[in-house]
Amino acid sequence: MNLLIRSIAILLVASCLPACSPKPPATPATPAAPAAPQADLSESLVGKPIADLQRELDAGTVTAESLVRSYLARIDALDKQGPALRSVLAINPDALEQARALDEERKQKKLRGPLHGIPVLIKDNIESADKLPTTAGSLALKDNLSGQDAPIVANLRAAGAVILGKTNLSEWANFRSNHSLSGWSGVGGLTRNPHALDRSACGSSAGSGSAMAASLAAATVGTETDGSITCPSALNGIVGLKPTLGLLSQDRIVPIAHSQDTAGPMTATVADAAAMLAAMVGEKPPCYGPIRGCRKSDYVAALKENALQGKRIGVLRFDGGRNPRIEPVYDKALQVLKDAGATLVEVKLPDMNRMREAEGIVLNTEFKADVNAYLAKTPDTVKTRDLAALIKFNEESPEEMALFGQETFIESQQTKGLDDKVYKDALRDSKKLAQEGIAKLLAANSLDLLVAPSGATWRTDVVNGDHYSGSFSAVPAIAGYPHLTVPMGTLQRLPVGMSFIGPAWSEDLLLAAGYAFEQRAKARVTPQFLPSID
Repeated sequence: MNLLIRSIAILLVASCLPACSPKPPATPATPAAPAAPQADLSESLVGKPIADLQRELDAGTVTAESLVRSYLARIDALDKQGPALRSVLAINPDALEQARALDEERKQKKLRGPLHGIPVLIKDNIESADKLPTTAGSLALKDNLSGQDAPIVANLRAAGAVILGKTNLSEWANFRSNHSLSGWSGVGGLTRNPHALDRSACGSSAGSGSAMAASLAAATVGTETDGSITCPSALNGIVGLKPTLGLLSQDRIVPIAHSQDTAGPMTATVADAAAMLAAMVGEKPPCYGPIRGCRKSDYVAALKENALQGKRIGVLRFDGGRNPRIEPVYDKALQVLKDAGATLVEVKLPDMNRMREAEGIVLNTEFKADVNAYLAKTPDTVKTRDLAALIKFNEESPEEMALFGQETFIESQQTKGLDDKVYKDALRDSKKLAQEGIAKLLAANSLDLLVAPSGATWRTDVVNGDHYSGSFSAVPAIAGYPHLTVPMGTLQRLPVGMSFIGPAWSEDLLLAAGYAFEQRAKARVTPQFLPSID
């Protein structure tokens, strides 16, 4: 599930409401950044790992109800007021009641799982059985209340999580326009980056990234098609994992493209990502899609501080001196890997122009087919039943078109379906180029995994749109392979991340490597809600 950048074609793609009723902002423009807020009573929650919260729950020093109340206080102080992050679209009106029920179960020694009583926010393109619409940020879906949990949400509940609410996102997971503004939706307005309020939170899981960085929940869930978990995680200074395609169910999630979409955890720590992933998979992964070897591992047990010892790691870098100021930060992080016992080998990905061009054809074609199938099954209260109706709705809704258009929708509407030879050839070519690109690098150099840097966030620009600063998300996204990002340092007080990329079903390997790096680098920084760094 899911960020859109296009040069020759698409580099990044992905893949409500301050209250339960949708109410678009009066103006889509970015308001002046307010001053940093005063500390509130829930400051003890800042950056606190899930394991620490569970120890406090077990000891009785906190309850699930008190945690929900504390996170709601932070949402009120930081998201609705203060810096007004606009990262949370809707609060679950039944969250406190659900927390009380979980507290009663704990008293009776009936723990559901490792997330029992832990408040979680989910991206608002993921359905839940709560009294919350699933809007994908669009006013066209403001009445989309299915009353059903997506399987990954049902699995989170089975593990004991409290669904605290829904997070803002780039509208339609950043798949409406080639010139979109990351983190903006017609329903929720513009999400801010809590490290510098005039900077982008990146998309499309901007709300999940911003909310997690600001500790508005114990964990969040995002979706990615190409970069929409890893970019907002890296640029908000948190951990994000895009799993292998097929490890997590995509049912009841507003789609972009079935050949790349996946949900994934966005958390404060690698250990939290491992715990969340295990819960989201549930008892058995759905194992859909063509990638063979599907398996669930014990992601938490894989986390060991010596996990980098003896590993051979391929080092990717930006071409042509792009982002040269990132290099010293990246080199310092690479030294951490060396000191932990890893052998580093400089490698280079093959030219990606053909791959990106093929990806563009695939995403446009699959979006039309997949979104039409999704809309056809929505409740009768949803009046836009296919992509053509969405295009017409946007044309007639000035608030939807205030900042950018819908040329990607129009391009997708013109595609010829999943039986079209052009699409089939593009799907075959994009998958082959991406999967072989990773496999050949690993095999030719006897590597266990790859690492790469992210860029830093850019100043929000409502006139010209996004100014992406660099990423290596495209190849693992197109291949359907896992991609983990972990904080590796800062550039001018702005977070940057290190990517860990591996073959299919290597989530345990990547989480273990990321954990070993995290324990040594200690590179996560707490947001200061600065109006600007300039």
